[in-house]
Amino acid sequence: MGRGPCRDCINGSVLVILKNPEALALNMGSWHEQRLRVRYEETDAMGVVYYAKFFVWMEVGRVALLREVGSGHKEWVKHEIEFAVVQAHLDYRASARFDDEILVKTRVASIGNKSIRFENEIYKIPETRLLATGHTVQALMKGGVAVPFSQELREQLTSS
Repeated sequence: MGRGPCRDCINGSVLVILKNPEALALNMGSWHEQRLRVRYEETDAMGVVYYAKFFVWMEVGRVALLREVGSGHKEWVKHEIEFAVVQAHLDYRASARFDDEILVKTRVASIGNKSIRFENEIYKIPETRLLATGHTVQALMKGGVAVPFSQELREQLTSS
């Protein structure tokens, strides 16, 4: 076992066992889809979705993707692991309005030594109109310190 803040570490790297690693391997480069409807509270005085809500939808997509592969929020909390957002970027293409149906597509784009990058595409459906594209980068944290992925976890996340 490692020392310091990384109680569940091997040689300083976080070791988390995924319940369904095959599902994440299928999601590496593949899109996970999450549907939602624009709620009234997500719109501004002009009836258009407030720009920051797109970042919330990206989080919904990330959480759903991780849950699908058997590594939901409860699993990370159990191991005292956090994914701190260290970068967020969004390019807006069109607006959405109250009660529009939205499709949030999310995929794992890459895994670094201590971080993971998720990419998103957000559409208005059923016409499949692209509203925004973006990405977030999360640092793998334990006890407030960025820690590397273990080799085992990296292999689970990237194996095909």
